[in-house]
Amino acid sequence: MKSAALGKSISGVEVTNISRHGFWLLLGNQELFVPFKEFPWFRDASVSEIMHVEWPSPNHLYWPDLDVDLATESIKAPEKFPLISRTSRTTKRPRRRAQTR
Repeated sequence: MKSAALGKSISGVEVTNISRHGFWLLLGNQELFVPFKEFPWFRDASVSEIMHVEWPSPNHLYWPDLDVDLATESIKAPEKFPLISRTSRTTKRPRRRAQTR
């Protein structure tokens, strides 16, 4: 007797913890830490925006609410990917007038 073929894996991606330093992702049976220092566009994101993550392929993660795509390799070895995106939420500083005496 032969067993039936295995179905699609139901293990997905899960955010297991969020701290002031970053957050942890559970990908199948491995856990990865995503530090805000290396991935600053998550720093000002809401909990629900971080929690809403998709894992469309083994080496690709996507946060649709933030429009952020990451290769899992960039989380495992950020030193291999030195380019850091700048946050899109910019604030304007008020102009200071020169003081006259």
